[in-house]
Amino acid sequence: MDTTQALELCSLAEAADSGLIGLDAAEWRGRLDSSAPELRSALEWLLERDQAAALRMATALAGFWRISGQMPEGRLWLDRTLAVADANDPALPRALYEDGMLAFWQGDAAAMSLFERSLESATRLHDPTGEAVAICGIARVALREGDLERARLQCRDALDRVRGTDDRLGRSNALHLLGVSAQMRGDFIEARGFMTERMELARQLGHISSVASEASNLSVVERQLGNLERAQELALESLQLSDRRGDEWSIPFDLNSLAGIAAAGRDFERAAKLLGAAAALMDRMEMAWPPDEKPHFDRTRGSAEAALAPEVFRAAWSEGGQMSASQAVEFASAAP
Repeated sequence: MDTTQALELCSLAEAADSGLIGLDAAEWRGRLDSSAPELRSALEWLLERDQAAALRMATALAGFWRISGQMPEGRLWLDRTLAVADANDPALPRALYEDGMLAFWQGDAAAMSLFERSLESATRLHDPTGEAVAICGIARVALREGDLERARLQCRDALDRVRGTDDRLGRSNALHLLGVSAQMRGDFIEARGFMTERMELARQLGHISSVASEASNLSVVERQLGNLERAQELALESLQLSDRRGDEWSIPFDLNSLAGIAAAGRDFERAAKLLGAAAALMDRMEMAWPPDEKPHFDRTRGSAEAALAPEVFRAAWSEGGQMSASQAVEFASAAP
């Protein structure tokens, strides 16, 4: 490894950072998977010789570590690069945010301090998008703690921070969380409005991963409104986009949505298989259910356990838990 090679690999990571949010994510993931040993060597090299490049590279790879289910490794690299980062580096707010998001998906309380540091850094560096995104991270923690009103006010604050700017990323994050908080408090019509607006903005940004995740969220809303056919369409759209993009991280959420729909249609054995697959995938990736997903997971599991004989429930759960991600996608995509 030399400086030229290390910087070339840094450029690859930064190009992939944009590619991983689009329809070609699987191709970009494949390139990063095949280059993983060299990427690690480049990060080690840059940590000793070019800390700014190391920070950019670790930040750019955060999406890769997430969709490939390697969040502990992603956090390790971000922690190491952040430990030696320049306080005035313009990449710092996002690096702290990405580290916070990986911690959040793992259910680690460290997420809050990382989001707060990201906000402080973005404010000091006059980065309104960074401020809005960090505030949305803090709102996620509020949702996990059950403080829906605080989360709503924080999202409004995030929107205020980017008002009058050309920002769309901070706005997209805020709309997403406003939709989630509305869904969690049972205001499904308002949630539908925020989620639909966020999906349109994500399409404008070419952020297909956000389109997929919002389709899954909207599926939960439509199911609770009694629109099971529309809920099924949205959940399958999300699952198919996630599978096409090689996004393993998203698949458990899609399975959770489809399990809820199966239970609503009284196909409790299918629901148990989908939940067993979702739970196993979450465990393999060392993930924790976010606050908007866990109540639905628990409720569907409770319904399936109550409706099925214990041995039938255990067998269905076990069968789902033994599925690989691709097998779970195939099973979930088949007509019930």
